[in-house]
Amino acid sequence: QVQLVESGGGLVQAGGSLRLSCAASRGTFSSYAMGWFRRAPGKERKFVTGISGSGRTTYYTDSSKGRFTISRDNAKNTVYLQMNDLEPEDTAVYYCAAILSENRITSWAEYDYWGQGTQVTVAS
Repeated sequence: QVQLVESGGGLVQAGGSLRLSCAASRGTFSSYAMGWFRRAPGKERKFVTGISGSGRTTYYTDSSKGRFTISRDNAKNTVYLQMNDLEPEDTAVYYCAAILSENRITSWAEYDYWGQGTQVTVAS
């Protein structure tokens, strides 16, 4: 069983940056594609970005492309989310998750393991 722990959330001014980390323990980290999701208050959980097990393929939404960058270090069992030019609309709880089936990477219901989430608040 894979355990995921996010860190790096916090309060930032609009236009600022944050880097989230997600550390994995147990399991074979490189076997899993990884995704970042977020849930804003009163809204559904949404896919933000994902990365293949090797790190060679990344996936973004129209909202995250160009501002957010996902990366992973399989030697450290860690996936990162660099967020730049943050907007108040980015305020949410951010979750990392692991999935064996990369072809379902945008579908939150298909994920195998989830972290507990980290709060990101962007002040205007």
